[in-house]
Amino acid sequence: MRLGLLETVGVAGSLVFAIPLGIYAIERMLGGETAVGGAFLLVAVLMVLLPKYLTTPGDLPGMAAERAVEGAVVDSEESEEE
Repeated sequence: MRLGLLETVGVAGSLVFAIPLGIYAIERMLGGETAVGGAFLLVAVLMVLLPKYLTTPGDLPGMAAERAVEGAVVDSEESEEE
């Protein structure tokens, strides 16, 4: 899984907030509050995973442009076969 520059910066930004929350969650779990700690740990994990797998309205123009370019550009291997 290769990430582009903007995706790498986005993941790093998510980790800046998710790591301290994860540490707090583990401290709560070790302190006996397993439900609270588990909930915070779930939130920390989702903070990192959701931006990668969730489509946002800002992603739609890029996806539409990618489809348009794929439809307009003929692959060189396909044109050689014809």
